[in-house]
Amino acid sequence: MRTQKLLALLLLSLAVACQGGDKAKDAPAPKAADDAPAPAKPGDDPFYLPQPRQPFEGKVDTRIGSLEFDNQYPSKESMETILDAMDFHGATQAFLWGIPIASFSNLQYFLHQDFKFGQTEFFVFGTLPQKLGVLTANATTPYIGATPDLTKTGPLVVDMPAGALAGMIDDFWQRPITDIGLPGPDKGKGAKYLITPPGYTGEKPDGYRVFESPTNNIFLAIRILEADPKKGEALKAAFRIYPYADRSKAKKGVYKPPPRKYFFGPPRGMAFWERLHEILNREVVAERDRFFMAMLKRVGIEKGKPFNPTPRQKKLLEQAAFVGEAMAKANDLAKRSTKPYWKGANWKIALGLDPTQRMENYDQLDERAEWMYEAVTTSAGMVTTTPGLGSVYLASYADKDGNWLDGAKSYKLHVTANPPAEQFWSVAVYSWDTRTLIDNEQKRAAQSSRQDLIKNADGSFDLYYGPTAPKGKEKNWVQTIPGQGWWVYLRFYAPTKAYFDKSWRIGDFEKLK
Repeated sequence: MRTQKLLALLLLSLAVACQGGDKAKDAPAPKAADDAPAPAKPGDDPFYLPQPRQPFEGKVDTRIGSLEFDNQYPSKESMETILDAMDFHGATQAFLWGIPIASFSNLQYFLHQDFKFGQTEFFVFGTLPQKLGVLTANATTPYIGATPDLTKTGPLVVDMPAGALAGMIDDFWQRPITDIGLPGPDKGKGAKYLITPPGYTGEKPDGYRVFESPTNNIFLAIRILEADPKKGEALKAAFRIYPYADRSKAKKGVYKPPPRKYFFGPPRGMAFWERLHEILNREVVAERDRFFMAMLKRVGIEKGKPFNPTPRQKKLLEQAAFVGEAMAKANDLAKRSTKPYWKGANWKIALGLDPTQRMENYDQLDERAEWMYEAVTTSAGMVTTTPGLGSVYLASYADKDGNWLDGAKSYKLHVTANPPAEQFWSVAVYSWDTRTLIDNEQKRAAQSSRQDLIKNADGSFDLYYGPTAPKGKEKNWVQTIPGQGWWVYLRFYAPTKAYFDKSWRIGDFEKLK
């Protein structure tokens, strides 16, 4: 009986609603605004929305190939094409994303696995042959550094002596934890830095400058800027790192040159993915990187699991490593977010990246890949805007006509008088294939104010590049290699006001006949 009453009430409500609907139908429609869009009609598109119908029917030519659809369903062959493209493009973007950590991990592999360096032992890259494995090393000053794993050392002391040293401590995504030496908080007066692992809650003792690393692994390095070799050696001997737990029995620093060839940069081919998988399994995953980890999962790279790609995944990864590097090259050369330093010139700031890699609404993926494909490390001192502090880098890849620099051709570069550097300036030549100092028969890769260069009467310099030296200009010449593209970094150490206000300007490369 109760059910019958409820049903009767429901029917009565429907009847009233229908009568109201008829009255509404008879009422005049409100006048539409002149600019109001025409209402969508059923059948205009599958979703009754004012948008064009997508042609998911029959054969459709696309950027990833020809796709076929039947009743909007992709064919089995098209499904395979689409999913392969999805995984491939994800891998190419993961390649660009992974460049910085793969570079640091590759050096760490050589130092600890191949060369058997201890966690607190230093590499020394002093001579040109020792630097040939480093992306865009400076040919003028020696480098000393290490790649400790804080999960093995615990909190680490970096004992920085006072003197003409400049360096940085970076996390493994190549973000600065702190500068040290002249550009650092100690300002060249020396200090003890304590670097702690992520999430550290232990002791933070007085007398130390304490910094927490966002990553388990760190990179630290210094350049010896002291011109006197004896004083430079004394500074090197005083530079030490040791676990905080061993502070009462800290040993002297151990300094080793590389015993054989190595590469401090992102490896090629499957080695890139192997190195990336290995380091990601030893690192914390930052919140900003979780979607990239998801893209890597598609192709068999997953934290906590072995890397055993299927034949399909391996083929995709091999292709993605090549195309990813091709993208890195184009992205680097274009430097789309960086304008020429001087109007109309072919010189750009090489490090067009905020060292933190963080902007207000995004992190700098393209800018990071741009810099770290051709170079390693960042620091606040490398993007200085303060005269007399740090260093600056300008890059040039093309001659004044916009053509890429060619190892088979000869060029002249006019360096205007009074280059704006308090310490010294240099022009270093790099192979575009390896991005390392050019390995020529001359065994010279740079010119600098610390060399005995031929100076013009007005204080300017004419520098020469090509397979053979111009007669009488051998002191100012660097040999290039036919079949190899090359480019240069113009460096100013402790740049002066004339650099920042652009009152000083260098010319572009001029091709010689």
